[in-house]
Order: sequence, then C-alpha cells, then structure tokens
Amino acid sequence: MDQVLNDINFNNYVVVGVSSGPDSMCLLDLLEKKTNKIVVCHINHNIRKESITEENYIKEYCKNHKLIFESMTIKEYKENNFENEARKIRYNFYEKILKKYNSNKLFLAHHGDDLIETVLMKIERGSNIEGYAGIKRISKLNNYEIIRPLLSYTKKDIINYDKSHNITYFIDSSNTNTDYTRNWYRHKVLPILKEKDPNIHLKFLKYSETLQEYNNFVDRIIEKKLPNIYKNKIINIHRLNEEDEFIKKNILYYIINDIYNNKSNIITEKHIQSILSIINNNKPNLTIDMPQNKVLVKEYNKLYIKEKSNNITEYKIEFQDNIKINNMVFKKENIEKTDGNDICRLNSKLIKFPLYFRNKKDGDYIILKNSNIKKKLKDIFIENKIPLSKRKTYPLLVDSTDKIIWIPNIKKSNLCYKKEENYDIIIKCIEREEDYE
Repeated sequence: MDQVLNDINFNNYVVVGVSSGPDSMCLLDLLEKKTNKIVVCHINHNIRKESITEENYIKEYCKNHKLIFESMTIKEYKENNFENEARKIRYNFYEKILKKYNSNKLFLAHHGDDLIETVLMKIERGSNIEGYAGIKRISKLNNYEIIRPLLSYTKKDIINYDKSHNITYFIDSSNTNTDYTRNWYRHKVLPILKEKDPNIHLKFLKYSETLQEYNNFVDRIIEKKLPNIYKNKIINIHRLNEEDEFIKKNILYYIINDIYNNKSNIITEKHIQSILSIINNNKPNLTIDMPQNKVLVKEYNKLYIKEKSNNITEYKIEFQDNIKINNMVFKKENIEKTDGNDICRLNSKLIKFPLYFRNKKDGDYIILKNSNIKKKLKDIFIENKIPLSKRKTYPLLVDSTDKIIWIPNIKKSNLCYKKEENYDIIIKCIEREEDYE
C-alpha cells in the first residue's frame, strides 16, 4: 500500500478530506510519508454526538504532526436528500480550501468497496457511460484534480493497514443505518459478492476503467459535434436530432452535466428521458423542472436551461430617444433607408403623446397596417413562433391612450408609415443575442 502515491507530484500543497474514519486516516498516513505540505479538511456533519470528539482528535493530530487543519460544521440541512446535500456542501468546502492554498490536488479515501457500491447505485438510478463507470482514480476538473489512490484496496485491507501501523480511527455509527442507499448495498449486497469472490473489487475496478476508456472515446466524438449543436447556452434541436440516439443521449448528458458543473450525480437517466420526450413532442413550447430550482425550456427549435422564476414583472416605460428593454434597444433615428418591421415611422400630428413601451395584457390587439383588421396579439405571437416565455415580457409601443402602434420586428399598425409616406419620427429596434444563463 505504501506504493500507491509513487506516481504523484508533491511540489505544492495538497488538500485531503479526513473524516477520522479508517479510510481517511490511512490515506493521511500515506500522504505524510510523501510530503508535509498537507491541508487537512474536516467536515462535521453535525448528526452524531460523537462528531465533536472526532473533530477535536483530528485538530490535535494536525497540531502534533504540524499539518494545516481546516474544518467546517454543517449547521442545517435544507433538502430532502441528506446524502446529496452533504456531498454538495463537502465539495463546495473542498473547492474553497483548494483556492485558499492555491492547491490543484484533492485527495479522497474512496476504496474498492466504495466503487462497487457506487456502480450498483448508478445501475439502480440510471446514468450514462461515465456514471456507470462509478468512481475514477483521477477526476480532472477545471482548476484541480481529485485523486483517489485507494481504489484497488478493500475496507478490510485498509483496516489491516491501520492496525499494523497503530493508526487511531473512529467508526461512524450512521454507517450501519441501511435506510441510506449506500449502506444498504454495503451491508446487504457486498458480503454476498465477496463470499463468491474476495477480489470482486478488482473486477469492478477493471469494469470501471474499461467504461472510462469508452467514455473518453465518446467524449472526443461529442467535442467535435458540440459546436454545431450547442451555442450560446442553446441546444439546436434540429441538429441534435440528426445524431444517432446513443450520441444524442450522451450529448445531452455532456451539456447538462456541464451546466451543473460536472456533478454527474445530479442528472439521472430519468432526466434525460424527460428531455427526449419534450424534444420529440410536437408542441412548440414546453418546460420541465430540473434539479436545483432550474427549468429546461423548449421553444420551437431551441432548448435551454434557466433559473426557475414565476414572477412576471409588468412594466410601462416612457420612450425618450434611446432605451433598452430585455434584449432589444430602441433608438430614435434621423435617417433610415430600410423599411422592415424593425423600423417604425410615425407622424407626430396623428398620434397622442407620450409614447410608451409596455408588456402584453390580456385581450391586447393591434389594427394592422394596410388592412384595418383587428388582430389579437396572442394569435400574432403564435403565427410568428414567439416563444411562450417571451410573450409576457415582449415590448409593445403604445400611445397615451394605450393603443398598440408597433410590435417590434413583427407587425406594424395603421399608425406606422412607409418611407415614401409622411412622417417625422423614426424609431429603430436592434435585437441582441439573449443570455440564457
């Protein structure tokens, strides 16, 4: 076991997650044989009375061994899934400490038994190739890498190491609670697998490494295809649908895990199937709820994820010479040669000032240019494929009587004039790229 860190560079500080259990205390001992530039990270999950004793022990250990000690206590849990929330808090803390000490290496004490449990849990939940592979020995993230050097060893190997090296450790009593999914696999399934083959963890490790090789190959394909499908945080549905179903699924996993900062435990097969179902649905405007208060939106040929919000703010803004509303800029111009729906020409003698931009109201209509036909805004938005999410906030030019004069870039009323007619006001609309983050 002393050889597991031989291929690691130890020039700078390294961060190690230490719970006080046999696994992390073993890893800490192995690291100390290689370097003294160690930052020990401890998270007190605050669910057992023994937690404070364990924290004090690690703090004293670090003092005696001249190691840096960083800790945090979780004050409260807000989500229903304790395991997922605790994991999220832990990794946020690790990232904070890595940044503090300008470190790019995080060591964690996952072992072969953990790998088996994770693979089985992923099979139960549903995942992609990367998820089914379970735990990687080295996970490369944006600014750091996670190294798990104990994956080829079992819990039994680790405890034997601790005992032979007189390493003190504590046993977490909550690990016996089979209400937690991982503990159920640990106590109900692993003993049966190990009874058949004591080295079953090495076969799972080989399985994991093989799937990781396949996943790396698929990722290279996806990286080539992605620029044509995903741009400015928007998925082009038509181009996505040109791909094989397998590649399509993995592109979705790739994009959505990227949106969730590569935390692949958040997105499951169920989410991907839900996304595929709205892609294949003939309705042009659909949404589905996603984890962490986000929503996935389908708008005709677009697919994107945004923060969930139920608040539509009504507005009415007096037009001066230059204003910005949403992703549109409205400017008063002196000269304009074109005559499209992005240009509104008005005769000041025939309209009632002041002019305003406001959003849609129930029952809104416009009297169309050249026809005197009264048409509902709802029907115009549908005909012009305006996404449902934009209809409530789309800016409309109205006069002081609240009559709609212009739907920028879409339709003009009978109060708008062509360039060869009589007018003395020109308003131009410039539409910019939207930010879907």
